[in-house]
Amino acid sequence: MEQQSVEVLRLTPGETTALRPGVNLICREADNFVIYKDPRNPRDDPFKACRNVCKHQGGKFVQDVEDPAGSVLRCTKHGWKLDCSTMKYVNPPDSFSQERLVPELDEDGSLALVELIPPEPWKVDARAPEAIQPGEVQLTFFAHACMELKLGDKTMFFDPWLTGPAFARGWWLIHEPPADWLDRLSRADLIYISHVHSDHLSYPTLTLLSEKNPDIPIYVGDTSMPVFCKLQQSGVRLNRINVCSFGVWQEINADLRFMILMDGVHPDMDTCILVDYKGHLILNTVDCTQPNGMRLPKNVDIMMSDFAGGASGFPMAFSGGRYTNEWKAKFIATERKKLLYYKTQVVRDVNPKVYCPFAGFFVEAHPADKYIRDTNTKNSAEQLNTLINRYSDHIIPWTPKPGATLDLALILDDTVDRRLAIVDPPLATKIYKDNWDFDSYIDKINESIDCEIFAYPDWIPVYYRWAGFSNYNLVLRMIETDDDFHPIEEGYDFLVDFSDLSFPQQRPTREHAYLEIKNRIGVHRQTVLKGLFWDDLYIGFNNRISRDPDTFHYKFWNHMQILLPQQPPDWASFLRKQQEIHGGKPVRAVWKPSNKSNTTVARLLGMLVQTKALLIPGLMASLATIVFFAMSVK
Repeated sequence: MEQQSVEVLRLTPGETTALRPGVNLICREADNFVIYKDPRNPRDDPFKACRNVCKHQGGKFVQDVEDPAGSVLRCTKHGWKLDCSTMKYVNPPDSFSQERLVPELDEDGSLALVELIPPEPWKVDARAPEAIQPGEVQLTFFAHACMELKLGDKTMFFDPWLTGPAFARGWWLIHEPPADWLDRLSRADLIYISHVHSDHLSYPTLTLLSEKNPDIPIYVGDTSMPVFCKLQQSGVRLNRINVCSFGVWQEINADLRFMILMDGVHPDMDTCILVDYKGHLILNTVDCTQPNGMRLPKNVDIMMSDFAGGASGFPMAFSGGRYTNEWKAKFIATERKKLLYYKTQVVRDVNPKVYCPFAGFFVEAHPADKYIRDTNTKNSAEQLNTLINRYSDHIIPWTPKPGATLDLALILDDTVDRRLAIVDPPLATKIYKDNWDFDSYIDKINESIDCEIFAYPDWIPVYYRWAGFSNYNLVLRMIETDDDFHPIEEGYDFLVDFSDLSFPQQRPTREHAYLEIKNRIGVHRQTVLKGLFWDDLYIGFNNRISRDPDTFHYKFWNHMQILLPQQPPDWASFLRKQQEIHGGKPVRAVWKPSNKSNTTVARLLGMLVQTKALLIPGLMASLATIVFFAMSVK
């Protein structure tokens, strides 16, 4: 039976606003629900929810008058108590967790509770673990979220990002993958790709793979935003992409099967996977915020998940108002700590034999992103494993190195020295990257700067009408910049009024929300040309943002990051029409400015003016020469 996401309750915006901090008991004719509004975390994860049914014998919960914090409910049948802040029973202690519903807060302010049906699809045709031999099941870490799984006579890969950048030019691999990664990847029997983000769906990697083996089977979940929605724009040829229904076993052979599960928070794009080899379970929750709505198999053999944080432009790319370096540092430290404890709790709930943190090994390596790299501190895998061991020392931690291999049979055998079960690469192996070949990738991105469509300013209304976002009181200013976010001479600087999708010369006089975004010109123009999601700009740290008021416009960002049309604008037709209208002459004499701007010279001149240094004739002549040569090589 295919797993489905079913809405079981919806509160109006008014009813949602009226929810008080702490426990809210919601009664409906068909069913009763519990919604806990977290007073300590009102922004990121404000709601937890479940049905108002005790797990013991189906009794109903009422407020526990003995609980001063207001988070505990008591069952009217036998007095069992549920702490709604954790969804765990506290009387009797250490007994059960309550099955949770997934809260989804829509842009109009309404709150929906969603249930995954069936909630635990792995129990369908469940099988007991069989004996396995050393060498039969081995996991080898390659980089970031890429793991090679040897499962009997089959080899499977997860999320191969093994070369090139992700999110245009913002993320780069920390680790050097095994030297033979391409040969091993091209020989694999199957590949699982969790979602559309480019640190998991890596077109630089898939380009090389397709040249060696375009017929390799690739499996993805049936998300509403298809994983390969931009395959045509990529130019990569892959012939065997399999889209899998959620919660259904995919039988590879008699011993090996897997099922793909959806994320409770982002079911439109995020997935995770459960692999079953001879009854031994390997759970990879990847980037899911609430994998399978937090209904996860218990006591699996191996679990792996993300750990690092920092996968967003907020708050590093923001300026103005509260966004001082001090505020950012404090916010980031708090968020990373919260993530550590959240991941610790999820791992403890699953209670795996082995836990491996991965899918967080990236770095903002380009010199132009030094500010982001210094500001965007991340959790380490060692931190998370240490925290897990503090509370659950029976869970075996694995902090992987590229080329390190874990043997499941040896791990499960308590009589075997654990050092034999996890083998690190040879001491001489290169672990960390020190060369990323920046220029070849960034030059490719910057080819978009020269595209002739940008000779005609009408590309702006064509693009934003294609994007399809409107009827929203937001005015956007987009500014093309160099690598250091200084405006480029002859670059575009324009306004978009989304209330009526107009393109004014000045901000309107009415009251409106205002968003100003400075974008690296190459990434901006590539995004426009290929009709890409704005993840490359935002998650890739390729823009700088200020806003007034300081409000997150969920509806706008959700549209630009998930809901854009799958096919790009028809730029060929646009260009033909513009050439006919204008007699083949560009409207703008300069439409392809250099992204290597002369702002350094301008800033130097400004400094010298302030210090009256330009009064020195010889220095003025020298500077004139510098400026001449700088402009001539533009």
